Amino acid sequence: MAKNRSAGSRKPWWIIGLLIILFSMGSSAAMYYMMDNRDGSETDNVQAAVEDPRAPAPIFVDINPFTVNLQSRHYDQRLLYIGLSLRVGNETTRELIEEHMPQVRSRLLMLLTSQQAEALTSPEGKQQLSAEILALFDQPLTDPQPSLMVNDVLYTEFIVQ
Repeated sequence: MAKNRSAGSRKPWWIIGLLIILFSMGSSAAMYYMMDNRDGSETDNVQAAVEDPRAPAPIFVDINPFTVNLQSRHYDQRLLYIGLSLRVGNETTRELIEEHMPQVRSRLLMLLTSQQAEALTSPEGKQQLSAEILALFDQPLTDPQPSLMVNDVLYTEFIVQ
């Protein structure tokens, strides 16, 4: 009878140990399954929250392409076909430039016809022209005028012939 007592007292511990092992394996499998299905979405959410202060979308003002006669050292006929986009800093500047587009195009025409064809074929000449175009917006288009925020000149088409 002494043997039966020891066998009977071991049986509940044996079942409890087996249940603990099965529970551990089940929770490990569930954790693996959950981590595998995540696909890094929590990491993406954390990165999106950190990177949320995004830079505002750029605002562009397109100026239709036009052709102008250029100055030449050799007194021959040279043409410039140019298309521009202006990157502006705010909607007020975009609206004001679009409202005064004929005046802007006239100023550009006067500036471009005074350019030497030979100078515009080099990258330095194009950069100089960009600086001169930006300087055009230092002069007010209307009176009174809020300050214009023209940040950059982008060439969409540029052919010197």
